[in-house]
Order: sequence, then structure tokens, then C-alpha cells
Amino acid sequence: MTSTLIVGGSGGLGGVIAEHFAGRGDDVIVTARDEARAEAVAARIGGGTRGLALDLGRPETIDAALADVTQIDHLVITAVGQAANTLAEFNITDAVSAVTMKLVGYAETVRVLRDRFTPQASVVLFGGLAKERPYPGSTIVSTFNAGITGLVRTLAVEIAPHRVNALHPGLIGDSPKWRDVPDPPHSALTPIGRLVTMAEIADATDFLLHNTGVNAHDLHMDGGLLAT
Repeated sequence: MTSTLIVGGSGGLGGVIAEHFAGRGDDVIVTARDEARAEAVAARIGGGTRGLALDLGRPETIDAALADVTQIDHLVITAVGQAANTLAEFNITDAVSAVTMKLVGYAETVRVLRDRFTPQASVVLFGGLAKERPYPGSTIVSTFNAGITGLVRTLAVEIAPHRVNALHPGLIGDSPKWRDVPDPPHSALTPIGRLVTMAEIADATDFLLHNTGVNAHDLHMDGGLLAT
């Protein structure tokens, strides 16, 4: 049975990705900072899905938190930290917390698990389109999403032959943040005439994990927004 770990799998998008893999029979583990939340989401997904407490914002605790994870075929890290932060009103504490979680926490998770990867194991790290399209308040978000590109490239060399790719979504139309918003930003600008969906993101994640020719790649899931 394929073992898939979704870090941040208790959230809206992470939960959909976890459901995608659990639905076809994978042995899925989802994480959240809070153990009770992780277990509740795992129970809702069903199919033997397991919940695990993991805090990427405290990288020094990641090794111990993952001690019971013995074998991984696929690792997906979706966790985000997107508090608005501008230079005009720069919050250093929030900035350090966000970068620690998104870059140090991501890297440490891969480091801890690399010796438990199966021979064909692969990794997908989530960034975001803000690295290409900054917006008001995205100073740190744009920065750490750009950092994911650098992290993926170095990890692809450091943990070879295991593959590592990044997925950078734009706004997701049916996500909890945007599904009830009339005429959300960018929807009229995309060549497909709408925002991408969570199911499309899950499918793209699946592609990056399983296509053995794709490595050290940034996949932008934006409905073609970057072409406009």
C-alpha cells in the first residue's frame, strides 16, 4: 500500500488532497499543529487515515513529532502562513514566524524523512503565485514563495534520486477563502475565464508525485493568469 503524508492536511486544500489519495486506497497521514484537529480530520476522511500533530513553526520539534512515521512513498507539504505584512508596517515577529515555518520547517521535514523514503518516493512543496504577482501586504508571502523555488532546486540535488517539485497555486475559486466571494480577483483575467479548483490542484499534485520525468520543477496552477 502506498504511504502518503500530507503536512497541513487538516486545512481546506490539504484536506482535499488527502481525500484524493485516501479515496484510491493510499495509507494517508494528515498533520495539524493541534493533535485533536488532525485526528478529527483523519476520522472524517476515513479509509484508515491517521492524524498527527506537527508544528512547522517549531522546526526543532519536527524530528520527534515524526518518530512514528516509518516509511513514506509520497510527501506533500501544503501548510501556509499568510499574515499580511508590508515594509510600511513591518511586523518582525510575524515575518520570522512565517519564514521559519515555510522554509526552515519545510526543509527540516524533508531532512527528517529522507532516510524513510522508499526508492520511488517523491516530494511536492507548496508555494504560491504571489512569488510572481505580489499584492499589497505580500512582502513576506512573495518572498518565502520565491524561496520555495530555491529550496526545491537544491533538494532535488541533495536527496537525488528522489524527485522534488513545487506547486504554486493562484487563487482557488472553491477554497473556503474565496468560494463565497462574488467576482473574486483574477477570475475575469484568466484565459479559462475562472479560477482553478481544489480538485484541479489535487490532480496536479498527483501528477507531480507520479510522473517520474518531472523534477526540480515549478508548476504554476493559475488558469493561465501569468500569460495575461
